[in-house]
Amino acid sequence: MSASPARMNETSPVQVQLAGEWLVPLCEGALWWPDCEVLVVSDLHLEKGSSFAARGQMLPPYDTDATLAQVEALCRRHRPRTVISLGDSFHDRSAELRLSPRSTARIQALTAAHDWIWVEGNHDPDPPTHLGGRATHCLEVGALSFRHEATATPGEISGHLHPAARVAGRARSVRKRCFASDGERLVMPALGAFTGGLNVLDPAVQAVFSGGLIAFVMGNDRVFAMNQRQLLPDRPRALQWRL
Repeated sequence: MSASPARMNETSPVQVQLAGEWLVPLCEGALWWPDCEVLVVSDLHLEKGSSFAARGQMLPPYDTDATLAQVEALCRRHRPRTVISLGDSFHDRSAELRLSPRSTARIQALTAAHDWIWVEGNHDPDPPTHLGGRATHCLEVGALSFRHEATATPGEISGHLHPAARVAGRARSVRKRCFASDGERLVMPALGAFTGGLNVLDPAVQAVFSGGLIAFVMGNDRVFAMNQRQLLPDRPRALQWRL
């Protein structure tokens, strides 16, 4: 792992260095690249609730609205020139057919306001064209590459694994979504309202970071950088997310 993949102080947000670029992990679960005015979101899984309902597992049908509200708020605050949605933006191939007219209009407004790039995921290899934006399997911007599933390539930013970290507190442990990075590559947390998380100590995540990692843990109003030695495995029988 790089000697100093992150920088932080009391007055500015935590930043992650990747391929010579400084990136800001946000407590909402998005990544901000200020020098290029790029906002990165991952694993929105829009219409996951309606997908589960179709199979008889009734979840509240509000996940798409909640997720879009989060993305809209991020865009209002940061005013990105480009937004990269890093795969699994939709929970399945027919999710677009279950979008309400209001949700469709909200997505189209977002893609019209920004250079919107849909990176293909394993759940949505063919993002719907009528929603605007442009689709790609992998995007390269300078020394950085953006794809859904990690290949452990230097300079790579990926999603898919939904990383989460369990950290010991004063009275009990806390489990939160997180970014994972070793200064060479970075895995994004899932931003979708109904998405879960896979512990960063799980072998699937550890395989991406052979030399160890730092977890950038999402708090209520800031991100905390935690060394791997500070992290805990999940308790036995803890719920694990099925990707």
